[in-house]
Amino acid sequence: MSKKNVAVVMGGYSDEYKVSLKSGQLIYDSLNRDLYNVYKVIILKDEWYFLDNREQKVPINKADFSVNLDSGFDVRFDVCFNIIHGKPGENGELQAYWDTIGQKYTGCGFYQSALTFNKKDTLAVLSKYGIPSAKSVYLRKGEEIYEEQIIKELGLPLFVKPNQSGSSLGISKVKEQSELKKALAFAFAEDDEILIESFLNGMEVSVGVVDFNGETIVLGITEIVPHKEFFDYEAKYEGASEEITPARIDDETRKRVEEISKRAYDSLGMSGFSRSEFIIMNDIPYMLEMNTNPGFSPASILPQQAKIYGISIKDLCGNEVEKALKSK
Repeated sequence: MSKKNVAVVMGGYSDEYKVSLKSGQLIYDSLNRDLYNVYKVIILKDEWYFLDNREQKVPINKADFSVNLDSGFDVRFDVCFNIIHGKPGENGELQAYWDTIGQKYTGCGFYQSALTFNKKDTLAVLSKYGIPSAKSVYLRKGEEIYEEQIIKELGLPLFVKPNQSGSSLGISKVKEQSELKKALAFAFAEDDEILIESFLNGMEVSVGVVDFNGETIVLGITEIVPHKEFFDYEAKYEGASEEITPARIDDETRKRVEEISKRAYDSLGMSGFSRSEFIIMNDIPYMLEMNTNPGFSPASILPQQAKIYGISIKDLCGNEVEKALKSK
């Protein structure tokens, strides 16, 4: 049986590209070399390139996502393993391009990526399936802002966050009205649309869900204990939080979180890795967001959950490639 060519596609257009390179390295190292020829492809704003076995850059031919090597050998990929965090790999842009040229890839499709990258739209769709979320106000850049009205509606403290951004970039917790303007400017620096949400006073949990061997499974529920006010970029990636797996919740709450997480995943027609964030308040899980290309470095939550669940990274990644190979 001939080996399949797998490109681990990493990088991205946002500040998250550094995390994506670490995630990509873990997947690159973990894929079974008996089954696959594994290659690295880096996608950045300024260049898309393939790394050959001497770590030399070779440009990607965007007409068909192939590589033309100096030796005269062309590399085409049976599957692209998408592990880009943020744009263009987590918002549907890359998936739409791959669909157009007929390139197979791992993870969810264009629609699910575009939808889940938009927090407001995700929560609106999931509310139809009985999945609760915080009260919120949505604003576009340039719209009139009525601070008094926002605070009257949502109360204090509240959270201001970009509507389409990953890794908790641009998020602020606002305790006094005087802090709101600065928080709005901070969020608008990341995105032209923002969400202002009421504060949910409870335990934050991060829930990994994947479709593995044809079944939707919850890999684990991780309790997030930030050393700061909330789970921001520093808490996520620079060690300023404690992550406890499994979360310290009773069996009934655990079952409720698992059921809601699976329902969210299946309702959206998801595929591949996902990590959803919830706040559990009065035993009810309120959804914050769903990530369709969550961090996958050795220190990230999803690989930790898989290890505790008993699925090796090799099997988890291999399952994604095999599903993609069977896709139409």
